[in-house]
Parts: sequence; structure tokens; C-alpha cells
Amino acid sequence: MPFKIALLGPIPKGDEERKNWLDWKIKYKKHLAKVGDVEFSDGDAWRDETKPTLLVGHDLSLIKESDLVIVNAESKIGAGTAQEILVAKYFKKPVVTILPKESHHRKTKVTFDGKLIDDWIHPFIFTSSDYIAETVEQAINWIKRYQLNPNSKEIKDISLIDKVIDEYQKYKTYDYSKQNHSNFF
Repeated sequence: MPFKIALLGPIPKGDEERKNWLDWKIKYKKHLAKVGDVEFSDGDAWRDETKPTLLVGHDLSLIKESDLVIVNAESKIGAGTAQEILVAKYFKKPVVTILPKESHHRKTKVTFDGKLIDDWIHPFIFTSSDYIAETVEQAINWIKRYQLNPNSKEIKDISLIDKVIDEYQKYKTYDYSKQNHSNFF
């Protein structure tokens, strides 16, 4: 039985954009074939934009039926991909994100509010990914280990939403209790 991988990421919006588009999925499929007997799926296979709910249903069913999800975040991801990542967590599917340094969602040596971060990864991508690789080639070993023992790694599920809210609420309570509140009013 083949290992099912759903490929998520940017696709052209309209016929004009598609004319000059280089399909990133071709390169991904070539490299990911190294993990063994693999069957790929992606939302670009069904494109009837005149039926938006059916299009969403198609894409989400691919995630539900997959064994693992690969997200191409080499460039800025869109609303659909971001939501598909969360849907993958709903179905407790492993999410492997391909996110190179110095890309839109990952920066090195970046400063936020005066604090230097050596390797900043967009917080939503960091939180919802089970593994982040700089290249699809780098992800292959993680995927092979997962295939050998899918229960050996803790795969995040939709409960991550409640977990990060709880973590923030604990932090907020602790942090604010040490502050001079007169500065906030």
C-alpha cells in the first residue's frame, strides 16, 4: 500500500499566471520518491473555481486521506495553504514544512522590539509544523523515520490551539503580576 503524501503550497491564480508558472511539485515528487512507494496528491489536480465549496471539499479530503502533509513555504504561503495546515492538525496528520532561511516566513538575525532572534520562524508555521526543513531533500530522513514508526513521534493535533492559549494565559498572568500596571493606563 503506497504512503500517501499531500503536497500543499502556492498554485497560480488564473490562466494568465499559470502560463509562466514553474510547478514546484515536480521537483518535490522527484525527491520524495526516495521515501519508497509513494502516492502524491495536491489540490491543483481539481481546479473548478466556479464551485468553491467543492474545491475546498476536494482539497480537504486529500488531506484527510493522506498519511503525511508536505508544505512548500519557500515563498509566501496563501490563505488556503495556511488553513490547510490547520485542517491537517484537525486530522492529526504530520506536517512537514519546507522553509528555507531568508525566506518570507523565516529570517536569520532579525530584531523584534529590540530583541535579536538568530533564527526566526513565523510563529504560526512553527507551532503547527511537526518538522521544519530548509529543503525537501533535508526532510526525507525525518519522513523515513516516521514511516518506520508512525507512533514514535508525537504528531500535533488540533489541541495545539488550546495548548498555546493556555501557555499564553499562564505567561500573561505571571508576567503582568510583576509589572507596574500604572504604565498600561
